[in-house]
Amino acid sequence: MTADEAAAIRNHVKTQDAESDLLTKSINDSIAKTDAYLSMPIEIPGHGEAGGYEHNRHKQNYIHLNLAGNLWLITEDKKYLTFITDMLMGYAKVYPELEQNVSKDTNPPGRLFHQTLNENMWLMYASIAYACVKSELSSDQRDYIETRLFREMVTLFTETYGHDFDIIHNHGVWAVAGVGVCGLAINDIEIANKAIYGLKGDGTTGGFLAQLRELFSPDGYYMEGPYYHRFAIRPILILAEAINRKLPDIDIYNFEGGVIQRTTEALMKTVFPDGTFPALNDSSKTIGIDDEGLIVAASLCYKHYGANDNLIAMAQIQDEVWIGESSIALSQAASNREKLPLNWGSMIITDGPDGDRGGVSILRQADAQDDVHMALMWYGQHGSDSEFHSALDHGHFDGLHISWFNRGQEVLKDYGYGRWVNVEPKFGGRYIPENKSYCKQTVAHNTVTVDGKTQNNADTKTAEKKWGTLNQFTTDADFGQVMSATVNGYYDGVDMTRTAILLNRKAGSPILVDLYNLTSDAEHQYDLPVHFDGQLVRTNFEYQSHNELKPLGDSAGYQHLWNIAESSPRTEKGAMLFSWLMGNSYYSLVTAATENTKIHICRTGANDPDFNLRSEPALVIRDHGSNHLFATVYEQHGTFVESLEISENARGTVQDVEIIHNCNQASIVKISDSANGDYIVSYWKGDDADAEHEITVGANQFSWKGAIHVTES
Repeated sequence: MTADEAAAIRNHVKTQDAESDLLTKSINDSIAKTDAYLSMPIEIPGHGEAGGYEHNRHKQNYIHLNLAGNLWLITEDKKYLTFITDMLMGYAKVYPELEQNVSKDTNPPGRLFHQTLNENMWLMYASIAYACVKSELSSDQRDYIETRLFREMVTLFTETYGHDFDIIHNHGVWAVAGVGVCGLAINDIEIANKAIYGLKGDGTTGGFLAQLRELFSPDGYYMEGPYYHRFAIRPILILAEAINRKLPDIDIYNFEGGVIQRTTEALMKTVFPDGTFPALNDSSKTIGIDDEGLIVAASLCYKHYGANDNLIAMAQIQDEVWIGESSIALSQAASNREKLPLNWGSMIITDGPDGDRGGVSILRQADAQDDVHMALMWYGQHGSDSEFHSALDHGHFDGLHISWFNRGQEVLKDYGYGRWVNVEPKFGGRYIPENKSYCKQTVAHNTVTVDGKTQNNADTKTAEKKWGTLNQFTTDADFGQVMSATVNGYYDGVDMTRTAILLNRKAGSPILVDLYNLTSDAEHQYDLPVHFDGQLVRTNFEYQSHNELKPLGDSAGYQHLWNIAESSPRTEKGAMLFSWLMGNSYYSLVTAATENTKIHICRTGANDPDFNLRSEPALVIRDHGSNHLFATVYEQHGTFVESLEISENARGTVQDVEIIHNCNQASIVKISDSANGDYIVSYWKGDDADAEHEITVGANQFSWKGAIHVTES
């Protein structure tokens, strides 16, 4: 932050309302937090375990160093200058004599933290703080801090652990950001160049520029998924801003045709309407756009890439902005506008370095109440790549996974990862064993398993060579929006195609029509897991609850699902209905069924002696055959407010789902809706999808043009 920028922020704050202006509010919040921290004596602890006292104290030290640096420049209050000076001098005094910590995972240990990843983070933030105050320090103080602290840390990262410095991975991004920001802060261009161009200096085998070239698809998608993407975006943007200020000739914001903009927006565009991220691959369920990296992103994108209503909506949800001159315009826009909906619209985001390894498709549709319905389907590459680094191993086996969001909540849910972050008694805060035995397995996701097994035999090297193909993506059809994708070879001899339609209705919210086709020459057991949350309200089938619980299976994640209840044998055809209450909304699943269809009502937690897994409900819709179609409709309906004793429309209007025809060429499904009449969904799966099609079923003839057609009656 320059002196002119700090002055602009001071002038802005003087003219704004402290309650409504986000920048003013953010500064005041930082003052309150930092002053409380400054009231305690400076403490520089020794080593500690992950998530332990020492770990958290070092972390709080770098957080408040960074805050104090901003506040010193903005407020010119010398207590912040004194705090930073004393803290950095204190670390410089002890750092060279510290032995390496003890690491319990694959990341090498630092001297402060159990892994260098955290030490890279410490260096980046401490370097920013140093840049804010170094002009006020004596030459002896600068030399002491730079020699005994910063250069020692750079040596550790680039020499002692030089073999890890140039890895193409989110850890590698933090390594180059820590060293790069440090080099620019201490005006050592040689150090900065190591971070920017890699240890070999070629800009391709390592360094920041190589990270930007290698990590992202042409659309900006990061193969590990949104959780690790949001972790990587923070150092990317902070180092980019430092380079932009100190080395403008690199033109970093336009590097590779604007890869920073593409990847930042790709991350933002995956978000659910409430600001949380979908759990693709290893992923926390609580991470959203209030993460620091996305707060930085909103401000810098607004400054460098132009005003955008979704950036304003993000800032309003975040309820804060990054403290910097770039946030003045965003803060004013967010304060002067009514609350905006967060809706990036429908889109395809490709995966893979060349954009040819599948991807993620997203449909978004606002209903009559301006509630945004979002359906997401995943068919990209496995989120691991052993060729880059062993740590790049966060992929899940869940091709054609689907999520559904509305009424402010994720309705069809993904479990996410199995990890209690920094809770040291829980397996050291690392990934729990159940992350591999359940969370990564196909049955933990909303997609089909075959013969009770995991896709690609749960083998990462096999999965790395597979990805799906997009068949159809239409957002402007008369009936609504549709996306369709195929994966082949995830199970031997079985091809899978999933088609999801957000179908508009005259009355009521859009319904999600889910058509999952399986094609094989042999008989198989097909299971469609449906993960949800909430309370069972009603079914239209009899079921038997089990007094003695047993797991649904003994492997592939099934061993972690209690078989709570299951449907009784059926004597006739007809759709099966399962309805539940979640939050203030009712939901119903109606699925076409045969005499052989069985529904298992399950809950996670079996074979979990340490109680590592969350206890969550799920359904498993099971059928058998060679060629099979799961035809399912999901409907949101009604309202429940317990405090006001209000319950409205607890029963949905979708009454029946019937498969009229299914073959290798086409599927025809009838949806009966008591409020809207019947819908006939016709889907052509063969060649020449855009041509005229005709199917005769008994005395009825069905004709349509194009891959997918919906008629109402």
